[in-house]
Amino acid sequence: MNVFILPFVSVVLLCSVLATDAAIRNYKFVLEDTVYTKLCSNSTILTINGQSPGPTIVARKGDLVNVDLVNNASHHVTIHWHGVKMPRYPWWDGPEFVTQCPIKPGQRFKYSIVLSDEEGTLWWHAHNDWSRATVYGALVILPEKGDNYPFPTPAAEFPLLIGEWWKADIQEVMEEFLKSGGDPNNSDAFLLNGQPGDLYPCSKQDTFKVTVEFGKTYLFRLVNSIMNNIMFFKIANHNITVVGSDASYTKHLDSDYITISPGQTIDFLLHANQTPSHYYMAARVYASSGIFDTGITTGIIEYAGNYTPPTNLTVPDFPDFNDTHASVNFTNQLKSLADKKHPVDVPQTVDKTLFFTVSVNLRNCSSNTSCEGPGGGRLLASVNNITLLLPNTSILEAYYNNIPGVYTPDFPESPLYQFNYTGPITPNLQDPENGTRVLVLEHNTNVELVFQATNIVGGIDHPMHLHGHSFYVVGSDLGNFDQNVHPQNYNLKDPPLMETIAVPRNGWTAIRFKANNPGVWFMHCHFERHVSWGMGMTFIIKNGKGRNAQMAPPPPDMPKCT
Repeated sequence: MNVFILPFVSVVLLCSVLATDAAIRNYKFVLEDTVYTKLCSNSTILTINGQSPGPTIVARKGDLVNVDLVNNASHHVTIHWHGVKMPRYPWWDGPEFVTQCPIKPGQRFKYSIVLSDEEGTLWWHAHNDWSRATVYGALVILPEKGDNYPFPTPAAEFPLLIGEWWKADIQEVMEEFLKSGGDPNNSDAFLLNGQPGDLYPCSKQDTFKVTVEFGKTYLFRLVNSIMNNIMFFKIANHNITVVGSDASYTKHLDSDYITISPGQTIDFLLHANQTPSHYYMAARVYASSGIFDTGITTGIIEYAGNYTPPTNLTVPDFPDFNDTHASVNFTNQLKSLADKKHPVDVPQTVDKTLFFTVSVNLRNCSSNTSCEGPGGGRLLASVNNITLLLPNTSILEAYYNNIPGVYTPDFPESPLYQFNYTGPITPNLQDPENGTRVLVLEHNTNVELVFQATNIVGGIDHPMHLHGHSFYVVGSDLGNFDQNVHPQNYNLKDPPLMETIAVPRNGWTAIRFKANNPGVWFMHCHFERHVSWGMGMTFIIKNGKGRNAQMAPPPPDMPKCT
């Protein structure tokens, strides 16, 4: 850890948000251009402190974490602290042109990560262009001092981040993809903790390994930092026990596989109870539509002891790559721990009901342009048939300073027109509108939001992520949502508390949350290609009564857009 002196102004500004006995923790992040070698090739990538994945941040519940970011690279950057609510301080949330302008080469900016009720595993990543392909790391939030896990203390803990690797420059991949109008090129490999594993060429030496002792239990903190894929994860010959997701504890769930969406975290226990040997832990893609398979990334669980290691390891048996039932079934089994120390606070009544369609769309290309989307069209994406266009300044700055012309406060609360969302789609439904619209909510509004995936351009899953809030997932199913039937089966007793949830292909997911965090908060699909196509929108939560319900002023070193 790199330690630096916390300026007095930050202490004065933030001391009131710290929990009892909370600490102030300090890190220094340096963004650099770094040459990495993988899969027999060299690539220059963006890294933090020369590492990809970057440093793991470790804090306790309620702490304040200051990260001094210095941009010594050739590209601009912003950092998002994924799943951290940042109560009253959206200025440090990170999405480019939503809450801040980018940090340009040669500049620096100090983020203050304001932890509140989060406990478990989150992560951090770049939130500009496609820089998060290599700029990411784990954020581990331990219980407060004197508190224990709601499960037996593990013998050891291991962050485990699923990533990917391109032999090409990732910015060039993004620019070519946006220009073409079609899908992006696939990555060349998946990674576990930055290593592809020995099933890829030239990678036998690049395999992440964990040593365990027979009879002991270990905690793994799994993060899906992949750009465009939901993933299946398995450990050969072993079952696992899920104990948390998205920095919230869950009821224990025993399973032989995990489904994890981009942006999501899963905490699980591994009981080292098999014959001492070497076993693969592995991840491969789940894709309900199309094939985005770049192989299987592997790590190795090595039991300590005297034995002859096997010459060849067995790859775990995964569900089929397009097994929607396996994906949905795992996710739907997650439930909040819901005990006395970890109560559920799901809104039982609703003040505002929102219905959002999430779609991949298609637009005709101009007569002098050749596009690579279906039928020669250009692929786009939308929420309620509106494709987000980001402005050239941040929406948060425009809101705080009353700058006109940056956004309009008229994002629709339901689709502009209704249709059979999961049935055959007529061509006139494919072309969305462009806009920079926001939806304004009164402070403390109890919100129910139903995401409805549509079959436009074939349909696909959508891992939706909300900034500034966690939400309870109260229902989900395949097909069209029926407001007269489905709410009767909501789980309002122990629904999982999350901030990223996969809406299944041609299905729906209902969430509830209290809009109690004043500021400007982004919501978007965590498939990078979808958000690049425009699948995102912004909430503005108005100030409430009293100082603790008021958005704080910006820090003095906010980056400028000009």
